[in-house]
Amino acid sequence: MALHQVVIMGDPILRTAAAEVNVFDQDLKMLVRDMFETMYHAEGIGLAAPQIGISQRVIVVDLRSEEQPEARLALINPKVVWASTDTEKSPEGCLSIPGLEEVIKRFSAIRVEAVGIDGGRIELEADGLFARVLQHEIDHVDGILFVDRVSALKRRILMKKWKKIQAEED
Repeated sequence: MALHQVVIMGDPILRTAAAEVNVFDQDLKMLVRDMFETMYHAEGIGLAAPQIGISQRVIVVDLRSEEQPEARLALINPKVVWASTDTEKSPEGCLSIPGLEEVIKRFSAIRVEAVGIDGGRIELEADGLFARVLQHEIDHVDGILFVDRVSALKRRILMKKWKKIQAEED
């Protein structure tokens, strides 16, 4: 297993729709293991392959709890096939945009279709935080960041704050 560097906003890979995965082999299994290791090391709850510089439609999520023991999974080529009409607003952050957080409106419940690491078809329903994290990570493989989900005014404010954070780190 290997830790990967998390790609930071500004890298073009985060703005590019990732390629579909068609080969389910040892390399894919190793990528998923590395993604979980990288996510845990960064203290995240979700990670998409583009966030480690790999343009493939692969996400990992770990929200396991007594209520949702199935909430640790790797999804290949995930897509939202149904969303509730109800929405929820909640703060979100991102490993690729450290230091920024904003309230984002997401669907309350979703149904996702994907492929598992072994190539088998997966369909699952999620609500609450699980649905939010899945939507956030699926956005990543579509080249969308959470800052794209706010008003133009809020985005300008966030980008100004981001530039300040980046300047302080240099």
